[in-house]
Amino acid sequence: MRIHGRELAQAELEAYAGDAAAAGGVREVELSDGAERGIRVLEFTTAGGLRFESMIDRAMDIGVAEYRGVGVGWRSPSGFRHPGLHETDSEEGLSLFRSMSGLVVTAGLDHTLFGDRTEAAHYAYPPRTHVQHTLHGRVGNIPARLSGYGTRWDGDRAVLWAEGEIRQAAVFGEHLRLTRRIEAPLDGSEIRLIDVVRNHGFERTPHMFLYHVNVGWPLLEEGARFEAPVRETTWRSDSVGSQGADEKVMAAPRPGFVEQVYQHGLDADSEGRTRAAVVNDRLGLRFELDFSTREFPWFFEWLSLRAGSYAIGLEPSTHAVAGDNAARADGTMIWLEHGEERRYETVFRFAASGALAGDYREAEVDGGR
Repeated sequence: MRIHGRELAQAELEAYAGDAAAAGGVREVELSDGAERGIRVLEFTTAGGLRFESMIDRAMDIGVAEYRGVGVGWRSPSGFRHPGLHETDSEEGLSLFRSMSGLVVTAGLDHTLFGDRTEAAHYAYPPRTHVQHTLHGRVGNIPARLSGYGTRWDGDRAVLWAEGEIRQAAVFGEHLRLTRRIEAPLDGSEIRLIDVVRNHGFERTPHMFLYHVNVGWPLLEEGARFEAPVRETTWRSDSVGSQGADEKVMAAPRPGFVEQVYQHGLDADSEGRTRAAVVNDRLGLRFELDFSTREFPWFFEWLSLRAGSYAIGLEPSTHAVAGDNAARADGTMIWLEHGEERRYETVFRFAASGALAGDYREAEVDGGR
């Protein structure tokens, strides 16, 4: 591994440091103040300059994310709110906005996008005629059952890891389980997210899945750029026409800005993978999302330039923007039978981009890949 400019084998690292945590590692802590009180967190630190937190009690989603001391993950006004405070069915389906913050907010497992009322005959329980869904579903506020975490050595290379299970289930309803594994090379600057969603119930169950990947200040500022191999834009929110903010080069925060949403078709390589990025040339830093268009055939760009809620969202999705009932009607809904599962493998990369300013130095972007 290349650590702090030196090639080190495991034995050499251990000779310098009695505890490999001197180079990086994972530790479990518990937040103790305000609305965050009681949330268990896994802190990851790599020798490649990456620090991020996986919130065990919020579906193991990634909250704080920093690269070389620069914040990348969005920090919203809601903060990282304990899921016990979350009121899933309140505010006409928009309650997620009281607990939406961080680099990754997972949506699903049976519903994504705006709230919807769907029929529930497939659950074969006469009193349950319909299911009322809220914005982006329930999974993001469900605590995980932690399986383990630590550092795994493979020869002279080390990977930080954590794994857990998130269970979304109801009596006479869905029984879906998300097995989530997070990996980060000790000497690198990327996060690998491996998710498997399996139907443990015995009724045919709908499945929708989306990552709300949120980039905020200071990586996001006026002049920062959105980059992606956009082949075509197939849908825009009405606010695009009325406001006309550029979706490629970011403007400064403005009061009263109404979110702009785009549905982009992205080109992919021969293996079906594509990338979308946010680049800040002033800081010389880049954040990149690498995902499979076979797993996530749809992609949304969420642009929130509102003062106080300033963010851009990169959103790979299993379904189009029209949502749940539309997917049922046009046959694109994913239905999982008992024992069926879907697997998703996504990479989040943090790197240098061009000349760096201020106190930053050129990063070795290939470290740990």
